[in-house]
Amino acid sequence: MAFQDAYDALLTRWDVPVEQLELTDEFGTTHVNACGPADGPPVVLLPGHGATSPIWFSVAPRLAERYRVYAIDLIVDAGRSTNTGRTPKTPADLHTWLSNVLDGLGIDRAAFCGHSYGAWSALTYALAHPERVDRLALVDPTDCYVGLRLPYILRALPSLLRPSRARSISFLRWEIQGLPVDPQVLELAGLAAEQPSTPFVRPKRPADNQLRTITPLVFVAGHSKSQDPARLARRVTALSPGSTVVQLETATHHSLPSLHAEELLPELGKFLDHAQ
Repeated sequence: MAFQDAYDALLTRWDVPVEQLELTDEFGTTHVNACGPADGPPVVLLPGHGATSPIWFSVAPRLAERYRVYAIDLIVDAGRSTNTGRTPKTPADLHTWLSNVLDGLGIDRAAFCGHSYGAWSALTYALAHPERVDRLALVDPTDCYVGLRLPYILRALPSLLRPSRARSISFLRWEIQGLPVDPQVLELAGLAAEQPSTPFVRPKRPADNQLRTITPLVFVAGHSKSQDPARLARRVTALSPGSTVVQLETATHHSLPSLHAEELLPELGKFLDHAQ
């Protein structure tokens, strides 16, 4: 199958031993790609919508030098996780699923790093279950501090209403704005759009008073078409004054995380080290 072949092809780019885990719970089967020392501090990576967990190929291997990395395919998205049980319909359902995954991995607390929809999933989970989140890193988070731009939503609609490989790749190329994103990343995302999956849980932006309780590391894509980068940075600084905001001036929303590992990793490494 083309999708599975593209998934495996990008996974081989990790260049470290990857243990592919299957965890079962009330929602179905969750697929986790794990690497790094078994006794290393746990770091959970959550991808953006449609990206699938191999998208962390330029980040996970470097983190795995010190950490036990768990890159998870979302149960409500394309990938190798399959929602064969109860359907997650609310953020609370998604949080229950994440807690089940941590339980299945034998993890009490972990650092979380998510991109886009994965960032929203990680942030809302941290708000609901702070006892299970050591550190929270958000890579150009959407529906967390600010909403999506209308032109971005309108441009995305065809690929959402009538998903196809061609529409997905066209949309990503439009947002990436000519940056040299790896063709295997585009191919996997394009094929993922055609895979049957459970509809993702609709994001709901947290209330301001909730955002004041967290101090995440936030990466802001300077050329993002998904949201206003300057407004995102201002909102993070205003609502989470203890947070760290890192501007990635050349990044777009969908060129992250794969194309900007050299900018992400130094700041992410420092942030995670402080949790030890």
